[in-house]
Amino acid sequence: MKNALFFLFLCCLAINALAQENNIPSDNYRWKDLKVVKQDTRKTRQILDGPTVFMDRFEIHATTLKPGMAPHGAHKHDTEEELIIVKEGRVKVTIEDETQILGPGSIAFAEIGDMHGFSNAGDTEATYYVIKMKGRGKIDRERGAEAGGSFMIDFDELEFKPHDKGGLRNYFRRSTAIFDYFEMHMTTLNPGIQSHPPHTHRAAEIILVMDGKVVESIDGQDYKGQKGDLIFLASEIPHGITNRSKQKTCRYFAFQWSE
Repeated sequence: MKNALFFLFLCCLAINALAQENNIPSDNYRWKDLKVVKQDTRKTRQILDGPTVFMDRFEIHATTLKPGMAPHGAHKHDTEEELIIVKEGRVKVTIEDETQILGPGSIAFAEIGDMHGFSNAGDTEATYYVIKMKGRGKIDRERGAEAGGSFMIDFDELEFKPHDKGGLRNYFRRSTAIFDYFEMHMTTLNPGIQSHPPHTHRAAEIILVMDGKVVESIDGQDYKGQKGDLIFLASEIPHGITNRSKQKTCRYFAFQWSE
């Protein structure tokens, strides 16, 4: 009996190790290296797609739309939450019965089961990041609804809070149907400033560079990033970010999630 239990224990360890190996690695996914796929009304750039510690599937791509165009009709997801971040241009976002036109730095979050759609509301190209999240645990739609459900945030309506290193814009800190903890903010760093020394936390994290140049330390190795680059930081990986410009500020999104 003891031998059987020990064998089962070893099998569980092996399965867990294999699952960890297949997780998306911490890395800088550089905008200039992304393959561009051209279609009739849009261009797409696949950034990452795979499992993480807290997600069965985590998929990110960028869409560039021609003026007046939409990528597809309105739709909903039964098992995924979706977050979009506007990079350039003006994007018309509709979630259920609410519609807003959002510019660079603005975001929209579609909760599981909510109809949503996007189109280019400007006269130039519009580009936005699409982040789809499918959790590993039980979907708690009641928790998501109690936390506020789907929402949109216009960058121009956010308060900028200056501090000695630069400043901060807080977007949200809440629960969703998938995550117990989901937080997002945008940091402005003054030239040559380090946000904080390398550190770890349970929550996985995304850094999305909106302006300027940065260097991200990931597990002791430095990765240079610039506008458009997306940095994925897995759970418990040591990391820290610095503005590598000596003349200009940088701005970047940081968002974290955990069960």
